[in-house]
Amino acid sequence: MKRGIIIFFIGVLFSVGCDTPQKKYTFAVTNAKIWTGDENNPWAETLISVEDTIAFIGSNRELSKFLSQTEKVVDAQGKLVLPGFIDSHVHTLMGGMRLSSVKLKHIKTKEEFINTIREYAKKQKPGEWILGGDWDHQNWGGELPTHEWIDSVTKQNPVWIERSEGHSGLANTLAMKIAKIHKKTTDIPGGIIERDMQGNPTGIFKDDAMFLIFQVIEDFSDVRKEEILNNAMDYFLSEGITSAHHMIEPHERNPSGISTDYEVFRKMNEAQKLRVRFYIAEPFTDFQKVYERIQKEGRGNTWLKTGALKGYVDGAIGSHSALFFEDYTDRPGYRGIQVNSEKILYERIQKADSLDLQLCIHAIGDKGISIALNTFAEVEKQNGSKDRRFRIEHAQHIRPEDVAFMKHLNVIASMQPYHSIDDGIWCESYIGKKRAETSYASRVLIDSGVHVAFGSDWFVAPASPLKTIYAAVTRRTLDGKNPDGWIPSQKINVEQAVKNITIESAYASFDENIKGSLIPGKLADLVILDKNIFEINPIDIENTKVEMTVVGGKIAYKK
Repeated sequence: MKRGIIIFFIGVLFSVGCDTPQKKYTFAVTNAKIWTGDENNPWAETLISVEDTIAFIGSNRELSKFLSQTEKVVDAQGKLVLPGFIDSHVHTLMGGMRLSSVKLKHIKTKEEFINTIREYAKKQKPGEWILGGDWDHQNWGGELPTHEWIDSVTKQNPVWIERSEGHSGLANTLAMKIAKIHKKTTDIPGGIIERDMQGNPTGIFKDDAMFLIFQVIEDFSDVRKEEILNNAMDYFLSEGITSAHHMIEPHERNPSGISTDYEVFRKMNEAQKLRVRFYIAEPFTDFQKVYERIQKEGRGNTWLKTGALKGYVDGAIGSHSALFFEDYTDRPGYRGIQVNSEKILYERIQKADSLDLQLCIHAIGDKGISIALNTFAEVEKQNGSKDRRFRIEHAQHIRPEDVAFMKHLNVIASMQPYHSIDDGIWCESYIGKKRAETSYASRVLIDSGVHVAFGSDWFVAPASPLKTIYAAVTRRTLDGKNPDGWIPSQKINVEQAVKNITIESAYASFDENIKGSLIPGKLADLVILDKNIFEINPIDIENTKVEMTVVGGKIAYKK
């Protein structure tokens, strides 16, 4: 047994004290194939924890003598054990709300779209908002829906249903009436109000224009918010997620108020009701408020941690609002939307960075990514060198010349591989084959030494790390037309993908010393799978199931 492990164990014994009962250990998993994430000791068979911390990890033979002193022992029966998955980009409350909202993600026709909303509206009380949706107009050929599609079936309910990536949405006439939106309503910077030939709003609002609707949507009660968070945690645990980086949207971008509500997390944490660990990224407009709160209360604990900020450069490619250097292939003369100017980005990032807050900046198009990187470089020049770990959220369509720049600045690429198998169905028709070759380019970034953290972007994509790994390894688009992978040169191997959603995601939140791998002294967060994803055909990874999720040495989910 290694000296470091022995030293840790001696410390555990002294911390237990002389008067403790014989059972000194609280949890163990044995007879397992444990991938530890430790390069010096990559595989083990038994793990033992004291309270929420790993005490031992080693072979069945080495550790069998301690099992009789362990309160809870799980026999894994030879199954694969991994570190608990860390989803580096989720919208927890918005996703939790969508678990019970109208579901349009897999709708294939205009008629099905209308009928689904009709049936959902019948079950709602008059005046209740119909939210959620997650529709994708590419599913029925690319025609954007309009308020006229749904007005006749939603006469008593205001509607705001978003496109799948959350950067555009559809409002019915009643919703626009409540928001006082009409033909003379002017566009706002960073957003687009789609209009018909007569100049009337069609009901489609993109990026910052969505704020016009958000500001009139009624808030949920505190009780309902806790229900939403609990539902989200149930879902996370069933997928093996033990930690998540929750991205709070700007104040105006908050359907039902839930997406900006840090208080629901804080209250649940104080009541010891959190079952998943959260790292919260708040709007970068709130840098002073976040800093002052940290000065008074600290950055949190192992269950709830703050200190990150979320900001935007551009929109999303699905809504034609990601910002590119060259025209969209299918829209000559149009290059996307810049949500915040370089001046505003620099001022906010520079001030927040000077307060030692981490910046997580949304940038998708190649120009959006370039603007973010140039801003980071200027801020570093102004504020000096330190371990700041700037993040670019999504980093989907990067220019080859910016990859080395990203590595040089030690900027983390927070990526969501599932987008590649979803957006890959139509991406080349938007931006052409050449730009697509370095889209969702996790392989290029990893090979260049860039830190790449994986996540889901839930609600936009499933909060399923196994589907995330499947997407990164196979890149098989959801339409079945790329069985060998869309742009197969960007595929990575299974072990690398696992590292990206465990070790690298821990690094992305400054937590690599307490989570991300199964090493004595770290948190006892782990997941047991029903198949060994290192040995099966990668195509079968998406059908692999979570058998058990353990958080802090306690079983949080069991199939």
